Amino acid sequence: MGTRRSQQLRKLGPEIDPLKISMDWTMEDLEKPQVMVDDVWGDALPGSYHLLRLSEMVCRGVYAAGGKPSNFHVTDMCDGIAQGTEGMDYSLLSREIICDMIEIHWKTQPLDAIVLLSSCDKGVPAQLKAMARLHDVPAIHVPGGTMMEGPRMFTLERVGTIYAELRKNEISKDDYQFLQRSACPTVGCCSFMGTANTMQAMSETLGLAMPTSASMPAFMNDIRQNAEACGRRAVKMLDEGLTTRDILKPEAFENAIMVHAALGGSLNALLHMPTIAREAGIKMKPELWDELNRGIPFLLNVRPSGTYPAIFYWYAGGVQGVIREIRDHLHLDAMTVTGRTLGDNLKELERRGYFDRVRQYLINYRMDAEDIIAPASKPRGEGALAILSGNLAPGHAVVKYSAVPKEMFRHMGPALVYDNDRDTFDDIVGGKIKKGSVIVIRYVGPKGCGMPEMFYPTEALASSPELSRTTALVTDGRFSGASRGPCIGYVSPEAMEGGPIAVVEKDDLIEIDIPGRRLDLVGTRGKKEGAEAMDAVIKERLSKWKKPPEKYGGVLGLYTRLATSAMEGGYMDYGICPVR
Repeated sequence: MGTRRSQQLRKLGPEIDPLKISMDWTMEDLEKPQVMVDDVWGDALPGSYHLLRLSEMVCRGVYAAGGKPSNFHVTDMCDGIAQGTEGMDYSLLSREIICDMIEIHWKTQPLDAIVLLSSCDKGVPAQLKAMARLHDVPAIHVPGGTMMEGPRMFTLERVGTIYAELRKNEISKDDYQFLQRSACPTVGCCSFMGTANTMQAMSETLGLAMPTSASMPAFMNDIRQNAEACGRRAVKMLDEGLTTRDILKPEAFENAIMVHAALGGSLNALLHMPTIAREAGIKMKPELWDELNRGIPFLLNVRPSGTYPAIFYWYAGGVQGVIREIRDHLHLDAMTVTGRTLGDNLKELERRGYFDRVRQYLINYRMDAEDIIAPASKPRGEGALAILSGNLAPGHAVVKYSAVPKEMFRHMGPALVYDNDRDTFDDIVGGKIKKGSVIVIRYVGPKGCGMPEMFYPTEALASSPELSRTTALVTDGRFSGASRGPCIGYVSPEAMEGGPIAVVEKDDLIEIDIPGRRLDLVGTRGKKEGAEAMDAVIKERLSKWKKPPEKYGGVLGLYTRLATSAMEGGYMDYGICPVR
């Protein structure tokens, strides 16, 4: 390949050498391939707390391959710590800021290749988005892995459930405190198939992370060895001229959607994958998710829609174990950061006996791999999510039907309308919700308040044996990756944009038809009416609707003004083309 970028910039900027030498670079260092090692290390969350050590291992690999690493950091935030506070409004915004800072780091330094490290909900998609944006660069992602399960297999997503039980005096304070304080026993992302583990899986399936690296136990030496290997590999990718542009093709995104369907992954992938694809110059339509989910077997028996903590899924073979089961559906010729295709990576793992070895960890728990990853011939279901449309969601909505009780696949009920999630939660745990209702939470989309998670209301709903099988929740907000139950989100257009959800009134009849992919307003004051009559009702109400005043300043105010629809990825639309 031609002259490296770092050397080109050195010729343009004579100040570069003395400034680098002041930071202990030698002249020999300056001549080496320069690798940016950018992580989200910090004390903000257990998924990032250990990343400095992993970055050190990456640097060791870079040195071993003849390169010179440079460390950069952009700390991410924790959705769990921000849950239920104003901090959650900043969550989706943080994805945008992290991505932008990585771009700034790259554009302002003489660098040749990139290694990015992250574990959790916004750090991973932010870094994948940055890799797509800086697409002509050799780049590799290092997932930060998954934490160990707590006592009695307890994991963090259950804390919301036992909190609701505590509020209803269904669990003692001592039991609550023991489980709550034991939910996160190690570093790593939370051990359920929430957004963090889902996006780690998306990284590996897209081909941006090394095979078997997603959801590795964060406390094992395997993850440190992988980090060092990634440092070596980044230098080799530079020699080969292999860049993100060679990897992020439409087929890679289709593979990711199909693996997501088999995993029953977090709905939040639907927020992140379209904006990653956009940065790669690929338009991802919502209908593609629905189309691909219809033909893929749902295999994973992992929380929140299954039984076991997510760490067991890595022991059962992880992403590669799922790829192995659905290989007939995938584009196995898709390129990856190894320099080999997805199919060739799988063949190499099989040749080395990887699956037989890693599954021996399950012997410790007296379990078999099929307890965690069902064979494709005996799936738990078909697909995981559905894209809905109708007069209540003309721009679509989404539901994770793999976590919905079968009896709620079709439902019609009177609306209970809320403009925030806290009042909703209080009414659910306070016993004020009548079974059969459809709870509507609005003005919580990207433009409304940054699109926080509706985690506490969904967990309170799921913790009620009666409501979870009789009562639905519809929102223009989003859900935690841990959410389960009859919950429909991302309703678009959102209320703040004058979508039909803004004019839903108490006791309007809402009909949900997951098999038919419909979400409609079908009546008023508890009485069902015809489609034309309801269209007229919606039109008349919208003609009288007035947009609430904007209530945020600072960077959140910037986000709410620039954010796109949730179904487009909720990215900040700067009014310009993606970076090229």
